[in-house]
Amino acid sequence: MIGDRIVKRKLTSAYLSMFCAEMSVIFQAGITLGDGVKVLIADADRDGKIVLQSLLDELAKGETFSGALEKSGYFTGHIVGVVKAGEKTGRTVEMLKALSEYYDRLDRLAVTVKNAVFFPLILLAMMIGVILILITQVLPIFSDVFGRHGARMSPLASVFMRVGEWFSGVSVIFAIIFGMLFAIALILRIFPAVRMGAGRKLRERWGGHGIFGETSSYHFISVMALSVESGLKAKEAVELASAVSGGTRATDKRNAECLRLLSEGATLADAMGGSGILSAREAQMLNFGARGGETDATMAEITRRKERNLFDRINRIIARVEPTLIILISVIVGVILLSVMAPLMGIMNSIGG
Repeated sequence: MIGDRIVKRKLTSAYLSMFCAEMSVIFQAGITLGDGVKVLIADADRDGKIVLQSLLDELAKGETFSGALEKSGYFTGHIVGVVKAGEKTGRTVEMLKALSEYYDRLDRLAVTVKNAVFFPLILLAMMIGVILILITQVLPIFSDVFGRHGARMSPLASVFMRVGEWFSGVSVIFAIIFGMLFAIALILRIFPAVRMGAGRKLRERWGGHGIFGETSSYHFISVMALSVESGLKAKEAVELASAVSGGTRATDKRNAECLRLLSEGATLADAMGGSGILSAREAQMLNFGARGGETDATMAEITRRKERNLFDRINRIIARVEPTLIILISVIVGVILLSVMAPLMGIMNSIGG
C-alpha cells in the first residue's frame, strides 16, 4: 500500500509547503535538480541541510526526483506518490505547486486548532489562579480584619475561605501533580518519538469523533483531490489518502470500506458516499462532476467547502468558549468580592457613626 514505509523524521507542514514551492521554481527555471538543491542547502538551517543533503546524495546516484524523495527517508508516501504521478503525466511543476498549497492549508489549519485549544486553556489557568489567590490569600486577610472589629464574614465568604484552607492543606499534592504534568510536557517537547506515540494514542481514542473526525475527513478529501488531479487511479488515490488520514478505528473503518466498495466495482463517488467519507449530497455532486469529466475540479470544490466548514466550526467553538470563560471568571470573582464587601461596609459605617 502507498505510504507504508518508515520516515526518519516528521517534517512540518510549513517546511514542506516552502520546499515544494522552491522545487517548483527550480523545475520552471530549467536548473538541474542537483544544482537547485545545492542552492537551497547554502541558505538552509542545520536541520534543513541534513534533509536536503540526503536528497542531493540520492540525486547524485542517478535517482529520479520522486525516487530521491523516497530513498532520502524524510518525505512521506503522500509527497512521493503525487510527485511520481506528476512525473508520469508530465505535470511535476503543477503537482509541486498543488502540494505547496495543500501543506500551506494544513499549516493554517494546525495553527487554528492550536489557538482553539491554547487560548481557552490559558484563560482557564488564569481563572483558576485568580480564584485560588482570592480564597487562599485575600479572604484570610479580610477575616482577620473583621475579627479585630468584632464583625464576622458572610456565610458565603466563610464557605469560600474554608475551600481555600482545604486547598492550602493539600497544596503539596497539587504541586506534585503540576510538577508531573510539567515533566510530561517537557518530555513530549524534547523527545519527538514520544510525542508522536502519544499523539497516535490520542488519535486512536478520540480522532474519529467530533472536530477531530471532521479534520481527518478533511485530510482525506484534500489528499484525494490532489491525487486525482495528479493522475493517480482511484484505488491508489484512496490508499494514499488512507495512509495520510488514518490512525483511528473510525477513520480506518471508513477508509477500508471505501476500498472494499471500489474493489467491488463501485464508482469513486458511490464508494466515498457509501463509506461515509462524503455526505449523500457531496457524493451526488461528485457523481455529476464525473459524468461531465470534471472529477478533479469537483473534488477540489468539495475540499474547499469542507475546509470552510471546518474553519467555521473551529471559530464557532472559540467564539463560544472564550466569552463563557471570561463571564465565568468575572461572576466568580465578583461573588467572592461582594461576599466580603457587605461586612466591610458595615464596619466602615460603624466607624463613621
